[in-house]
Amino acid sequence: MTDIRPKITPPLDPAFVPASLWTRAYGRLVANDNGARDVEITLVRGDGGRTTHRTRALAAGHPRAALTLRHIERMIKFLLWQRGGCRVLIAGADELVEPLKRIYGAQGERAFDCEMMGAKIYGKPFEVARADVSNAASSSESQDELSVGGHLDGCRIGFDLGGSDRKVAALIDGRVVFSEEIPWSPYFEKDPSYHIDGVQDLLVRAAAHLPRVDAIGGSSAGVYVNNEVRVASLFRNITPELFEKKIRRMFPDLRERWGGVPFEVANDGEVTALAGSMFMKDNAVLGVSMGTSQAGGYVTPKGGITPWLNELAFTPIDYREDAPRDEWSGDGGCGVQYFSQQGVARLARAAGFGFPETMPMPEQLEAVQAAMTKDDPRARAIYETVGDCFGYSLAHYADFYELRNILILGRVTSGEGGRVIIDRARAVLDAEFPELSTRLALRTPGEQEKRHGQAIAAASLPAITDVQK
Repeated sequence: MTDIRPKITPPLDPAFVPASLWTRAYGRLVANDNGARDVEITLVRGDGGRTTHRTRALAAGHPRAALTLRHIERMIKFLLWQRGGCRVLIAGADELVEPLKRIYGAQGERAFDCEMMGAKIYGKPFEVARADVSNAASSSESQDELSVGGHLDGCRIGFDLGGSDRKVAALIDGRVVFSEEIPWSPYFEKDPSYHIDGVQDLLVRAAAHLPRVDAIGGSSAGVYVNNEVRVASLFRNITPELFEKKIRRMFPDLRERWGGVPFEVANDGEVTALAGSMFMKDNAVLGVSMGTSQAGGYVTPKGGITPWLNELAFTPIDYREDAPRDEWSGDGGCGVQYFSQQGVARLARAAGFGFPETMPMPEQLEAVQAAMTKDDPRARAIYETVGDCFGYSLAHYADFYELRNILILGRVTSGEGGRVIIDRARAVLDAEFPELSTRLALRTPGEQEKRHGQAIAAASLPAITDVQK
């Protein structure tokens, strides 16, 4: 489409095609098409839980009907990494089912997503299939809010596992009585005992400050289903055999070691959003962390978290054909190349920093941040570009989430650069999406949240029954 003209152009990424504006332009075509139809995309997870997303599409015979495949394919990609699913049911667009099967097949363009959503995460074959509109419309979405989080009664332990440190806190009725942060290097460890013993050590340290342990909650990067580790970068050096034998069920095994107390583990993005909700005393929160990658988490308007994945790193936000490609999935235009240290490194080249190819990305980010403290215009242009792209992406996220609050954090947002990102994102919302701008609060965590927030929120995940008390 040629009628996409951003009012604000990212200075170092002028070819950026915001998914939000592309979708809006496609919507204008649909609004003027008398033959437009409803299309429903239903995602079914391995446990049978399902969600349905509804959109409108051009008639199959419309002169520009080829755009519909792009529209639906990009929407499916977003939904898969937002909500998760090993089956995708398409209702109302039968002509797209076969092309989508090829694209999301084991040999297709989205083979990565096929493998991850099938065998890796849900342990089932991944498939795209046709459905009837009536069946999809009646599908239940009742399983998409979990009754976890916000519980602070009793004696609790909360832990957070990161790539460079592991944190723990002990709480009594919501009051922190102990907290500690311990360096570790999980990425390079091949022995599962290093990971398991590291978590056990945290629990022992915290338990020493409690009269008893009523519940344990954990936060960790990766995908967790029913407390089982499905995909997590922390364990990247564990062999598949040892992963299945020792790591997949490490948290249920630890629960047994601690007498079967309520024990819940969630993705760190979910826990971050939950921490923000608790401290803000408001819900409908999307947490976005710009760090090594791009992490996400969501708290619903009712204050719960979901069984969704919310892996925003893999969600497409740039619809140009030659968008930067994610080195892992091979897909173009996904969030990780814009809202992470990888994105900063990419833009640093465009800004003229000339870092050596062998320079690690964390060091490149530190160099850009140091330049920002000296008001280097090259560094400012990087943060302005990130902020502009983020503002347009927030409008796209709002098509998939019910939002009132955006919690923005991560190493990329530290210092003056973070303020530039937020200011530019707000300017985009004001200029392009004024109705959304008036109802969306953008904020960063305060000092108390940074110090204890993640562990407190993790500790609040499990509920304690009166019998357990």
